[in-house]
Amino acid sequence: MSSDSTFEEPLVELRRQIQELENYPSRPGIDKDVDRLRARLRKETEEVYKGLNRWQKTLVARHSDRPYTLDYIELLMEDWVEIHGDRAFGDDPAIVAGFATFRGHSVAVVGHQKGRDTRQRIWRNFGQPRPEGYRKALRLMHLAERFGLPLLTFIDTPGAYPGIGAEERGQAEAIARNLEEMATLRVPIVVTITGEGGSGGALALGVGDRVLILQYAIYSVISPEGCAAILWKDQERKAEAAEAMKVTAPDLRELGVVDEIIEEPLGGAHTDREEMARRVGDAIERTLRQLGRKSVDQLLDDRYKRFRNLGVHVEG
Repeated sequence: MSSDSTFEEPLVELRRQIQELENYPSRPGIDKDVDRLRARLRKETEEVYKGLNRWQKTLVARHSDRPYTLDYIELLMEDWVEIHGDRAFGDDPAIVAGFATFRGHSVAVVGHQKGRDTRQRIWRNFGQPRPEGYRKALRLMHLAERFGLPLLTFIDTPGAYPGIGAEERGQAEAIARNLEEMATLRVPIVVTITGEGGSGGALALGVGDRVLILQYAIYSVISPEGCAAILWKDQERKAEAAEAMKVTAPDLRELGVVDEIIEEPLGGAHTDREEMARRVGDAIERTLRQLGRKSVDQLLDDRYKRFRNLGVHVEG
């Protein structure tokens, strides 16, 4: 987590102490100390997390231990078969795409992947896709439509990669094409925002019939740092920008941008990946059941209305 996430430091120290004691052979005195520390950790975590501001929630959304797309695939799905490449330029490890069995049903899955250690993060480009990543995703979407499979997308990216090579290969066009194609894809689409939902890099996987979001995830047109740099020429005003932008799950639910908030375990999704995956799986299963009652034409009509109704405008 970022160095300015000082609110987590007491909790990290308590977790370290608990882990250290758990490494000793079990004895009544040690077990009692562990129980005492666990109770203290729970109490302090409740106190800290009930008072988080929008910038602190942004830091939780970026926590390096949060579950990523491949974690959800491993914990929720079976028979995972990944596809690679866009059939035009190459493969992009920042986006994973493939087919799986989710609770007895065949599905197509695509999502951002950031990587765990330094080597993986560099290889995955810190979850910032290039055009070939979005075109790989689009290839999967077309296959899902051909075989009539529901599409599950998992969003967690700071944004699309802004490098020269990505721009030369049509970054903006690739994102725009995904928006257009997802709007008319003739299968149910369930979007889950698991961490950061940054700009068009997120939206390129975000046009769905239902948009779910984790309790401490964020979704915004630009990062708070980027907003502060543009508006005030000062990235240090990022916390102020986060407050003004209303990037958090409750804000987005109130604005109608997302449909459902999935509650995270105490202390965030990174504290219990298995439980977080179970909650995400339950929400997706429930949503797919609801969407399965609709005809394709009704799905497309509702999807169109959903996005047309976003935002507020005043006619002069």
